[in-house]
Amino acid sequence: MKTILIIDDDVELCNLLKECLESDGYQVTLLHTGEKICELLEENKFNLIILDVMLPKINGLEILKEVRNISNVPVLMLSAKSNEMDKVLGLKIGADDYLTKPFGLSELIARVNSLIRRFTMLGGDNSTQCLREYGKLKIDTMKCIVTKCDIVLSLTAKEYKLLCFLSEHPNQVFTKKQIYQNVWEEEYIYDDNTIMALIRRLRKKIEDDPANPQWIQNVWGIGYRFCEEVN
Repeated sequence: MKTILIIDDDVELCNLLKECLESDGYQVTLLHTGEKICELLEENKFNLIILDVMLPKINGLEILKEVRNISNVPVLMLSAKSNEMDKVLGLKIGADDYLTKPFGLSELIARVNSLIRRFTMLGGDNSTQCLREYGKLKIDTMKCIVTKCDIVLSLTAKEYKLLCFLSEHPNQVFTKKQIYQNVWEEEYIYDDNTIMALIRRLRKKIEDDPANPQWIQNVWGIGYRFCEEVN
């Protein structure tokens, strides 16, 4: 059974989401503050975290930073704020998706199903080559693991999907629109900031020098490519 952790101080909303998700076949754990998040993640394996931005004591963005230090579990952010910069900040830190309150339960369920499906199945069905090696960078699409110098990297679902997509087509140049449509699986909404933030985060994790990347390279005026030939 897939497991979901909900972190929100709105007790009534938490109980409603718990009932809704459990009726859809998920096992749900509730937290109303994020103070014990690291301890909880060390003791339990979750398939998804639903995290509210506005929380007492420690806000959701700070909690997200702690989560990303120890786990690549998909994170769906919830917020009453509709400001675009709040959304961009959450995505830069490592959120995989963002839902603004108030929202419909059917939309929440759809996003939850999509995030868990992508994280579980990424790479496994779309490539006949299970292990891709590019110097000291290795991508195991069967286990959904990326290693550098034999050290496992903690990538978010979106970071992993971006890396898999580009590396499936080495040296081929993709526009931002093509990247958005393949990674987010949605119509392109001219949200260049979100794409560039995701690429910056991924470069920080896989590149020796993110300012001079050897794998994910800019092709000025066109887009990005994955270079399989490394020095």
